[in-house]
Formats: sequence, structure tokens, C-alpha cells
Amino acid sequence: MSILRTKITRILDAHSITYRVLPHREAVFTVEAAARERGVPREEMVKSILLRDRDARYVMACVTGDARLDPKAVRAHLSGEWTRLSFARPEEIVTTTGCAQGAVAPLGLPAHVPVLFDEAIAHRKRVNISSGDPMAGLELDPQDLIKVAMAQLVPIAQVR
Repeated sequence: MSILRTKITRILDAHSITYRVLPHREAVFTVEAAARERGVPREEMVKSILLRDRDARYVMACVTGDARLDPKAVRAHLSGEWTRLSFARPEEIVTTTGCAQGAVAPLGLPAHVPVLFDEAIAHRKRVNISSGDPMAGLELDPQDLIKVAMAQLVPIAQVR
């Protein structure tokens, strides 16, 4: 349990997931700033990116903080007739996730929003996600995150 109470911490607490709160000195909205504030390497960070298709269907795609997302790879792993994917607008992010852009976590999403994690996330010793509050992050075991997010592991990072 922690003093920080957000939708994200309540979900983790409800699943008895162990995590560590990493407070920030100032609000952060980028992976680089969050990693710096938390004193962790970028590759431990999880970027949670909400994408939408032309039919206003959403998917949460997550990659490590040192990687770039490949939207075409995301679409290739979705079932059905998903059209070209684009980044969701800030107002769509708030409406769909309940979190502001830059403070999004891959938890607590509506049931119709699939969650895809790049396979590299499973190979980290620990990962950092947003708490839903730009003043703190959460560090946890990647396997716990994958389980509670009900994420599918697929190769969705751009090959450099």
C-alpha cells in the first residue's frame, strides 16, 4: 500500500501487486524527464501510447522508453479490419484512459481497448509506469504488469 492513491495504484493494490512509488520533484510528461526524476534508465520506462483507427477504435501499445513504436506492427497484430492507426488526440486520451497525456498507464482501460506490449518489456528486471499522476511513477515487476494489464506480448518496436 502507498500514500499515493490514483486509479492505477488502486488497481495494483486490488491485485496485490507489489510496487514502489517514485515521487518527482516536479510534474513530468515525457519519458526522458520521468527517467531523470526517478533516477532510472530509459529502457526501464514503459511508454504507454494510445492509438486510434479511422473507425475510432483504440489500442494501447507499449514499448520500452528507449524504443520507438511501429504503428504498422501494432495494426498487424490486431484482429479484424483495423484501418490505419494514428496517435490519439489529448482529449481522446483523457476520455479513454482517465489520465492526461504524459501520465498514462496501461491499466484500467475499457474492456474494448486491447493492450499490446513489445516483447522487450518482459525481459526487463523491473519496469516503470506512470501512476496516473505526473508527480510520481511506479516501479514494479514486468511480469506483474503484463498479468494485470492482460497484455499480449508482440514485436511492436521499430527495428533500428
